[in-house]
Amino acid sequence: MSLVDLPPTGPTAPPRPTAAPTPSSPPAPSAAGREHAEERTSRSDRINQLRAGVLGANDGIVSVAGLAVGVAGATTDIQWLLVAGLAALIAGALSMAMGEYVSVSTQRDTDRALIERTRRGLAEDPAGEHDRLVEALGESGIPGDVVGEVADSLERHDALTAHTRFRHGVEQDSVVSPLSAALASLLAFTLGGIIPLAAILASPPVWRLPATLVAVVVALALLGVVSARLGQADARTATIRTIIGGVLALLVTYGIGAALGVAIS
Repeated sequence: MSLVDLPPTGPTAPPRPTAAPTPSSPPAPSAAGREHAEERTSRSDRINQLRAGVLGANDGIVSVAGLAVGVAGATTDIQWLLVAGLAALIAGALSMAMGEYVSVSTQRDTDRALIERTRRGLAEDPAGEHDRLVEALGESGIPGDVVGEVADSLERHDALTAHTRFRHGVEQDSVVSPLSAALASLLAFTLGGIIPLAAILASPPVWRLPATLVAVVVALALLGVVSARLGQADARTATIRTIIGGVLALLVTYGIGAALGVAIS
């Protein structure tokens, strides 16, 4: 046996104590994660603009046509039709834009306040917030024997996002923009309202109601098809529902306008 193979004869030194592992900070989001967050935010903004645009266009078509047809039932004076139509178009577009801006701003402020409350809760009572996350995940269907591990993993990755998403259904990267919704609503209402207004102004008195009805039906049909395609829904159901509502609104307003015109004259 060589000397290198002999075991040490002296007292052995005690093993060095190993340093306790320090808790690692949450990993920085990868490039793929950042791209996914940006895509989610962009998708949410597009959906928000689509919703505001469809609502604005539908309201522009029906409300401007209804007012113009109602005035046409009371008078055949083209000047009054033009004044009433333009007033309805401008006032309606501004009202829709302001209403959309206020509505979406309220939603955005509510989401941001909820995110901030969740942030404070994680700093002041992390154990209690963890229990609430476990409860929320359990209610979503995750088995009880693994729900704790799932909650731990989510919190290690991004605790704030995990709590806001799975407990409150709020995406902190997808808070909607009120300005984009307001602009989409303003533009859509204006474009939608121009169609029946142009039809009623360009038609002779005897053809004003039929021409406006045709223009409204065509415009609502196109809107129903486009909105259904973009939302991947049944285009036939959405189109029929939209057309029936618009035509009923026109007939009612025309009847009221005609009754008022007879009463006034």
